Amino acid sequence: MSMRIRKKPWVAQELEENSLILRNPEAHALKMPEYFGNDNPIHLEIGSGKGRFIIQCAAKNLHINHIAMEREETIVAIAARLARESEGSLVFVNLDAKDLLDYFKPGDISRLYINFCDPWHRRKKWAKRRLTHVNFLAMYEQLKIPEIHFKTDNRILFEFSINQFSEAGWIMRNISLDLHNSGIEDNIMTEYEEKFSALGPIYRLVASRK
Repeated sequence: MSMRIRKKPWVAQELEENSLILRNPEAHALKMPEYFGNDNPIHLEIGSGKGRFIIQCAAKNLHINHIAMEREETIVAIAARLARESEGSLVFVNLDAKDLLDYFKPGDISRLYINFCDPWHRRKKWAKRRLTHVNFLAMYEQLKIPEIHFKTDNRILFEFSINQFSEAGWIMRNISLDLHNSGIEDNIMTEYEEKFSALGPIYRLVASRK
């Protein structure tokens, strides 16, 4: 989901000094597992926002490497600042999802999180920008990502995504049309989810490659 970004005077310094931010990601292109220095699985969140979700995931799963990807560098700085005292293996990168193939090799990513991405619903031609469009799914397939965890509060986007996953041959499970009233106890909420879930249901599914 897009957000209004306010300028922060400390952002430049945070981007330079915070060790959780991967500076010069081009130098680590196609070598992300080597960056972590271990053989643990890598879980990637695209559009990590202020980082609440991925920070908690890292703290609860110390045996997994986590990457928070965000295309707005101000948001990267805000999230990394909040994560300074966090536990777990976590790094923040200022990258766009469309460039995944330039930075990861097939098999690098064992789980992908897409939480409350921009629904791009105002114009029909914008559908290709959705992170669950078949074009993006083909890229995830090329990277051999075995599973995608997807959440949204936009029913149009959710129905669109189900059709796209189906068309691309992904197998869906744990489909929920009202996540917070589904009885699922291990759900970790994003900032957006906590703030706006009272306005309507949260939709969720897990998609796996055949």
